[in-house]
Amino acid sequence: MATCPICRRHPAEAVYKPFCSRRCADVDLGRWFTGGYAIPVRDDEPIDDEGGFEGGQGGGTRPHRSFDED
Repeated sequence: MATCPICRRHPAEAVYKPFCSRRCADVDLGRWFTGGYAIPVRDDEPIDDEGGFEGGQGGGTRPHRSFDED
């Protein structure tokens, strides 16, 4: 049985899978809301004519930018 990815002490419960409890699920959600989990992006990556990043790995979309980055 897999352990909870947040507390790593308890086995995951089917109701909250992959977490062991609502508390651990809420901790994970809070990390997403506060930016605790993020995919690193470099601002100097060139963009091709189709809107994706050069090299074909951009998926045609620009990474999310925060309003604070102006």
